[in-house]
Amino acid sequence: MNPHRQLSAILFTDIEGYTAIMQESEHKAMMIRNRHREILQNAHREFNGHIVQYFGDGTLSTFQSVIEAVQCALSMQQKFLKSPQVPVRMGLHIGDIVINDEDIFGDGVNLASRIESLGVVGSVLISDKANDELHNHPELKTLSVGVYQLKNVQRSVEVFALNHEELVKPIPGSLKGKTGEEKDNGPEKQKRSDSGKSPSLKSIAVLPFVNMSNDPDQEYFSDGMAEEIINSLTRLKKLKVAGRTSSFQFKGKNIDMRELGEKLNVDSVLEGSVRKQGNRLRVTAQLVNVEDGYHLSSEKYDRELVDVFAIQDDIALAITKKLKLTLLRHESDLISNSYTPNTEAYELYLKGRFYVSRRGAAVITGLQYFQEAIAIDPRFALAHAGYADANLLIASYGMLPPKQILWQAKQSAEKALQLDPSLSEPYCSLAYYYTCFEWNWPEAKKNFLKSIEINPRYAEGHFRYALNYLTCIEGNFEEAEKHARIAINLEPLSSLCYAIYSLILHCAGKFNDAIAACKTGIEMDASSFVCHANAGGTYMVLQRYEEAISCFESAMELSKKYYFTIHAFIWTYCLTGRSDEARIMMNKLKESSKSEYVAKTFTALSAAYLGDLDEAFDYLDKAYNDRDPMLLMIKYERWVPAALRNDPRFQNLLDRIGFPE
Repeated sequence: MNPHRQLSAILFTDIEGYTAIMQESEHKAMMIRNRHREILQNAHREFNGHIVQYFGDGTLSTFQSVIEAVQCALSMQQKFLKSPQVPVRMGLHIGDIVINDEDIFGDGVNLASRIESLGVVGSVLISDKANDELHNHPELKTLSVGVYQLKNVQRSVEVFALNHEELVKPIPGSLKGKTGEEKDNGPEKQKRSDSGKSPSLKSIAVLPFVNMSNDPDQEYFSDGMAEEIINSLTRLKKLKVAGRTSSFQFKGKNIDMRELGEKLNVDSVLEGSVRKQGNRLRVTAQLVNVEDGYHLSSEKYDRELVDVFAIQDDIALAITKKLKLTLLRHESDLISNSYTPNTEAYELYLKGRFYVSRRGAAVITGLQYFQEAIAIDPRFALAHAGYADANLLIASYGMLPPKQILWQAKQSAEKALQLDPSLSEPYCSLAYYYTCFEWNWPEAKKNFLKSIEINPRYAEGHFRYALNYLTCIEGNFEEAEKHARIAINLEPLSSLCYAIYSLILHCAGKFNDAIAACKTGIEMDASSFVCHANAGGTYMVLQRYEEAISCFESAMELSKKYYFTIHAFIWTYCLTGRSDEARIMMNKLKESSKSEYVAKTFTALSAAYLGDLDEAFDYLDKAYNDRDPMLLMIKYERWVPAALRNDPRFQNLLDRIGFPE
């Protein structure tokens, strides 16, 4: 038969650890292999698949339909997971193949093999092209598990996993290939793909620059230098850039470059230092290959402070040259975009970002710096965007009455977009405003999606859309989980991303998964107040009260008695028969509210736990009038006590808010 081409769905399966099983027990190995083949053959008959070749502990097969290929893989993996289990990995792709007699080969075969090499026992991994064919088949659910540069594959490939209850769902960005391990994968012996990192140095992390100035207060400037370079590089579609939060986890730490590369899944790292004295700057920047520690470039810049933007441009452009990236014209323009000609305004903006990133009371300090930057340069779009975000955080944390400040967030976000419509951050800020203040759901969703469209790598855009809109407003937990996992993939070392993810899982009733997400976040950052608090709330719902109290105690210490943790203790004490102690705490909160703002939603829940339902609904009315952002959580949040939820006034409140059906 003459060779001919056709488009096919290609499926590889492989029994993990088969050689070790064979050494342990030949009988067990043969039983596992026979079960593997029996399930495989039956499923391929059912779903019209063609088994091209068996090769020891693996198979290669093709399908004319991607849908049938995915259905077959799902059916098989569900059976393999039942006792006696067969530890199988699967990889699936759709592509052009060459058929010559009974052999098949081509790029489609190679890519499917590479995806299988990333496989995890109990999961089904599929390529982005195969996933595109599933959009009209909602019964076949998938989730993104990261973008990988597979060996001998020119383009980066986004890999998806089937998201069905029985299957294993890998953590985004965690997949690893088997480098250096030969395996017979069909007509050609394929080498396992290496981990998701790019062999051509198309991924980078920018570490916070070291402050070499005599003044430790200049730290904001060295951090800001690194952050602005991250922001410039993030605009390049062909370059994967580790997120700011994840890269800054290594600030001040002496860590092996190879280990850093593995944690952030990058091949190169930019590190440097800044010495700022008066109006003089000395900036050094080294680009390092993480595999061998080799310096790909090392530059020193001695300039005036007014040249700070030119230095950032030079560093970013030098990186693109060293990584052999070809820039489109608009990308080059984006890298060289200076947002203000005024260095004083720029320094104040950097101070604002520095303090806002610290959260807590420091957000108010950051807000003031943004105000000063805007006063000097009213056309500084990023300063307006920062001012909007700071106001939103203050409202979210209940530091000031939301009604007092949220309108300022809208005004500043709109001004930022008027000055620079290419920014994604103000669209996210507007979306948050429309969600939490105006309760204008169409405008909220439109702006969230616009923010993500402009910059798909903006992690905050994904997790705010996931929690504040998809979870709280629509109750669309599946889509919310998807965007939360994208945020985690963008910021793999961000405890906040895991905290947001845990809250979504909690609202969806996936309590054990929620606790696991909190634990992961705490492993990354033991001082994560939100992860401790979320874990406590989930333990409380599970009636594991001692563990809940332990988590709340940690959160209380970390937050310096933030009002949410006081409410959490009130709820837990009421559930464990300690109502007198809860009542004392409630009275103290009421006393505090006479001299400072205390958000009303959680106070309403505490009143309900104490049995004061009329008082609870009075507080909910006040929360409604205040536009307390936390009020929007009550429809799906599992903390809400049954007595409150079952009262007719509760449904009346939901109707007044106007949640979409």
